Amino acid sequence: MTEEIRLSGDDQESGPKIDTTVPQTARVWNYWLGGKDNYPVDRALGDEIAKSFPIIVDIARADRAVLNRAVRYLAGEAGVRQFLDVGTGLPTTNNTHEVAQSVAPEARIVYVDYDPLVLVHAQALLTSGPEGATDYIDADLRDAETILREAGRTLDLNQPVALMLSGILAHLPTVEEARSAVRGLMDALPSGSHLVVVDGTNTNPELNDVMRIWNESANPPYAMRSPEEIASYFDGLELVEPGLVDVTEWRPDPSPSGPPRRLDNLVGVGRKP
Repeated sequence: MTEEIRLSGDDQESGPKIDTTVPQTARVWNYWLGGKDNYPVDRALGDEIAKSFPIIVDIARADRAVLNRAVRYLAGEAGVRQFLDVGTGLPTTNNTHEVAQSVAPEARIVYVDYDPLVLVHAQALLTSGPEGATDYIDADLRDAETILREAGRTLDLNQPVALMLSGILAHLPTVEEARSAVRGLMDALPSGSHLVVVDGTNTNPELNDVMRIWNESANPPYAMRSPEEIASYFDGLELVEPGLVDVTEWRPDPSPSGPPRRLDNLVGVGRKP
């Protein structure tokens, strides 16, 4: 199979429109991860938040690291060969397709986002190894019909798929809407599929203050939720050990400095029976 990447749902004539006057989640996160795909407004907000809550950079990096560990587990021990990464954000290093295809070169990955800047960079950066495939869909998490239809061009939806939802469910206004979005996608996937969720909790008052700053300045808003609400996303699924835990505690790589501090961000991997 030859290397391939396709852009789905893009209006090639008008092209995506990028608003550089309002901070955007993907660009601020890219800044905290050391990327260059951001603008002065993103860096200003990123610096303001980091000044009030310096550990936010650790959270960004820990979220990326735990996703890498989850993908390695799924492509390796769990034997998953298909990944649907919704809310992927801007490409940096160790993207889902790079990690999955380092374990299983034949892995097929579909990315989904609706940030115009992500769309611009997807065409150049979200490439595939020759044995697998990578696709990009410009769509909203809540539009399960479009996501599944377009993902079916690259993925065999009759075979297990790993649905990756990192830091995106909290952008939906209510937990009911978030649960509905999860069900809309997971219900269409077969037995043996997996759900990966990473999201911040409302258990840290300092982090809640930071999110208040975020919601006053950036787009889209971020709704912190309780551990119980996050756990409800996995209803009907079998949680993989060690369950729903802090991102620093999910199958951590050995570290000579010992275990890192908790970051009040949770991660879980659930298997559809």
